[in-house]
Amino acid sequence: MTKATPIILNPSDTIAILPSGARAGDDPLQLGAPLSVNIMPGHKIARVAHKSGDAILKFGEKIGVATEDITPGAHVHSHNCAFSDHDQSYQIGCDLDTARAAVPKVSPRSFMGYKRRNGQVGTRNFIALCATVNCSATVIRQAAAELNASGILEQYAHVDGVVGLTHSTGCGMSSMRDFGLLERVLWGYATHPNVGATIFVGLGCEMMQVARMKEIFQAEGQKTNLDHFHSLAIQEVGGTRKTIEAIKAKVLDLLPEVDKARREPCPASALKIALQCGGSDGFSGITANPALGKTADLLAGLGATAILSETPEIYGAEQLLLRRAASQEVADKLIAQIKWWEHYVEINNGSLDNNPSPGNKAGGLTTILEKSLGATAKSGSTPLTAVYDYGEQVTEPGFVYMDTPGYDPVCATGQIAGGAHMVVFTTGRGSAFGSKPAPTIKVATNDRLFEAMPDDMDINCGDILSAGISLDAKGAEILDLILAVASGEPTKSELLGLGDHEFIPWQVGAVM
Repeated sequence: MTKATPIILNPSDTIAILPSGARAGDDPLQLGAPLSVNIMPGHKIARVAHKSGDAILKFGEKIGVATEDITPGAHVHSHNCAFSDHDQSYQIGCDLDTARAAVPKVSPRSFMGYKRRNGQVGTRNFIALCATVNCSATVIRQAAAELNASGILEQYAHVDGVVGLTHSTGCGMSSMRDFGLLERVLWGYATHPNVGATIFVGLGCEMMQVARMKEIFQAEGQKTNLDHFHSLAIQEVGGTRKTIEAIKAKVLDLLPEVDKARREPCPASALKIALQCGGSDGFSGITANPALGKTADLLAGLGATAILSETPEIYGAEQLLLRRAASQEVADKLIAQIKWWEHYVEINNGSLDNNPSPGNKAGGLTTILEKSLGATAKSGSTPLTAVYDYGEQVTEPGFVYMDTPGYDPVCATGQIAGGAHMVVFTTGRGSAFGSKPAPTIKVATNDRLFEAMPDDMDINCGDILSAGISLDAKGAEILDLILAVASGEPTKSELLGLGDHEFIPWQVGAVM
């Protein structure tokens, strides 16, 4: 990245961001205060003097307080800026009229997708092998590996593959919440519109019984895209090897029927897109995240859905969402989730400021308040129409929120279980992430990362700074790629084969 003018995001900001860094002796703000140390790209320097205890402002919002006196032009980071309490006197719905006016008027668009018989629309066509318990993980993974390596799938051009959805729980759960979360995730994946057929595989004696999933099917089967309920239990089949062979035989029986699916024109309004960020840096809240926010606005204009998540990583910025909540009920649900997280980390002797990670801090992010403000930029400007629990089925169009942890695989698992057709994932440090059956689009926040990891990154947002590309233009570029991927174009993570190990349901309670 070439030398660039310091960035001031809001006139009230007390810091500026150095897009290309600076060397000791430089005076980036021309304040007559040369730097005493080298500063990496994406880091902050003070625009004004701060006394110890003064608020430090970025995006026009408080990101922390000075822990010592800071002179104008000095580096502002973890050594002199710390997390502090944030304002929770929420002004619910005060920006709702502005948010409604922000929904753009756009012409209808379409993509080539799979129309399921229950009215859902898919962007991929997988066969899913779904574990009810960790004990069935090995037979599932082995069966999936043998099927994918056999070459048999090459005979079925309209099947995207066999994905093994395994996890580390299903027994030893200490609470009904854990049981309910796992059940919701398993069912959400089994009936996902990107899945043409599902086989549940259990051991036989676990807490999360295959029979329980069958009961759900009998109650809800008519609302799903599954023709029949398929299941196997290792103890009933006769052991590990026999179960592997039984899974493979069942898949071979299902392949001809699943392969009958054909892509056809589908309205873009059917799409549900998960918004995700990981390996963030000081550019995330300046380039990729606000550009994705423009895409979220376009999705709302199309009648589609954009799903923001990661409650620990909106902490401190939740007021920006509550100001555009569509109703008191929507706001109350988000506030309840925030309060739950405050209690959850307290009883586990933690802190919501255990984030940012070391990599985030190396990239210029100092506190969770700063990271959250940048992460929330992915949400765009339109009304917050609904708030969902983890893995809950997303039904409302527009911009919605889902309660999840900030850990990327667990977060994306909840979003996909809720019906997300794909994940758009921004990153500044670089993240080797993919997902199945919903693919991941990777968006780089800076030119350096895009050039360093070309096999992983689908879109570069570094040119927003280096080439003056507008946020609106970049948001439209991301939308174009979403529609292309929805029509079958593979993402970089798909070409790399990522996604088989990122299925991680959230386990909240103690393991017993």
